[in-house]
Amino acid sequence: MRCAGSGAREGEASVRIALIAPLVTPIGALHLGGAQAVLADVAGALSRRGHDVVVYAARGSRLDGVTMGGVDVDPTLLEGDLFHPGPAQPASPAMAAAYRRVYGAVRDGGFDLVHNHGFDTPAVTVAAEMDLPVLHTLHLPPTPLFADAIAQARRSTTAAVWCAAVSHAHATSWAECVSLDAVLRDGVPVNEISFQPHAARAAVIAARFSAEKGVDDGIAAARLAGWPVDVYGTPYDAAYEQAIRQRWADDSVRFHAPLRRTELWGALGAAGAALCLSRWEEPFGMTAAEAQAAGTPVLAARVGGLSEVVDDGATGY
Repeated sequence: MRCAGSGAREGEASVRIALIAPLVTPIGALHLGGAQAVLADVAGALSRRGHDVVVYAARGSRLDGVTMGGVDVDPTLLEGDLFHPGPAQPASPAMAAAYRRVYGAVRDGGFDLVHNHGFDTPAVTVAAEMDLPVLHTLHLPPTPLFADAIAQARRSTTAAVWCAAVSHAHATSWAECVSLDAVLRDGVPVNEISFQPHAARAAVIAARFSAEKGVDDGIAAARLAGWPVDVYGTPYDAAYEQAIRQRWADDSVRFHAPLRRTELWGALGAAGAALCLSRWEEPFGMTAAEAQAAGTPVLAARVGGLSEVVDDGATGY
């Protein structure tokens, strides 16, 4: 480990940290999911504390006040690696090449800590090939492919391969196939989210257009209750999005373009209820946490980390 510097807060050693983002999309004001949002929050907070933080992400990424690593990864070449529910598929050669580029730069960067948030198997195996000690925060439910990648990495290198889950429910599901080192729960910057005590009689859904997020179930629930619903959907699965837009083409369902995260907080706070009817074992439940911080009750499926984020009967149901 290199010598700590003096850039952090008084009495706190400065640390040089590499944060590796999922490479399938740029990271910036419009985040694709919770993993990207958490990474942005962590990078900003560590930088403000005086640590030397470098984020490695896809081409087009930008975070205010944070240094971006100079690795040119074209996300359009990785669209086939986007996550979809169902049996996991092996990572593409393009994805493996992208992580070799990233970890090559990290290896030469003199970092004290390497923290990976990418959820493709080369994020684990390529680091092990280069004997880099890495903390891997797992942002998806377990799959045999990823569990095998972790096992392979731990067998093939003497460097540390640390793994952390993002909720206790998430840890329980992963513990069946992987030895975890910690639970590092996701969080939201509550001091930056305005609490809004007054709300409209309308529901809100904020999620990517992907079947496991249950956007169509949320719309159906709002319609059953007789409430209009505002949908802030991030493009992801084009066929799923088109089917939803065609099925629910009426005035009670209002589709909006994705918002900057700070603007989304305002939309969440203005609603009477946030709907999070996920169909998968949600690792955490970022939108539910953000909605509660804005003062909006959450109606959620009791799956995965959502059961920890929502206090049933107090902050939602």
